[in-house]
Amino acid sequence: MNADQVDVVLPCLDEAGALPGVLGALPPGFRAIVVDNGSTDGSAGIAGALGATVVREPRRGYGAAVHAGLTAATSDVVCFIDADGSLDPAELPALVDVVRTGAVELAVGRRVPVERGVWPWHARAGNLLLAVLLRRRGLPVRDIAPVRAVRREALTALGVADRAFGYPLELLVKAARAGWRVQEFDVAYGKRAKGTKSKVSGSVRGTARAIRDFGRVLARSRNEPTR
Repeated sequence: MNADQVDVVLPCLDEAGALPGVLGALPPGFRAIVVDNGSTDGSAGIAGALGATVVREPRRGYGAAVHAGLTAATSDVVCFIDADGSLDPAELPALVDVVRTGAVELAVGRRVPVERGVWPWHARAGNLLLAVLLRRRGLPVRDIAPVRAVRREALTALGVADRAFGYPLELLVKAARAGWRVQEFDVAYGKRAKGTKSKVSGSVRGTARAIRDFGRVLARSRNEPTR
């Protein structure tokens, strides 16, 4: 493997309409690891035909898919981004650069909507509350890390255990406890590709389910010792 290569983990559940655009937008030197989380629209076959490494994770859950991708990754620095087309992989190199130089342990994205209606009120409100709670814990963030770059071995050692929607929040909480330096970058947040739907912000029910998972993570973290 090229020492400069960066693995990009893309959790995927029925993203057939988005994958061609997302994979085509990956910068040179970035290798796609598409984790199929039970798609029924042929997403895995499309990803494989486009040259991505495909990992199948039968256990449903965002965190389960992310962990499977992390386990399959081999590069020093690994990135994570959604596969629905709402985020631009071309923005990943900026995050990777600050991790590679050692300026920070974790680089994350902060979604900046590029047009009205792409970020529903219920999802935005829930995210605002969580960001406030994270800043109280010493993390200078305004979003819950929808895009991330981090050293693979460091993330593995951090021991993020959530296998549902609480994964990114638990990552940030544990990063704060471990004393990691975190830098947040503005990233453009647009419409998802036609035929795809957010599993969280696409409905009030999805947002409520995510908030439930987030609450579980925060409750569990209160009983964990600081490293």
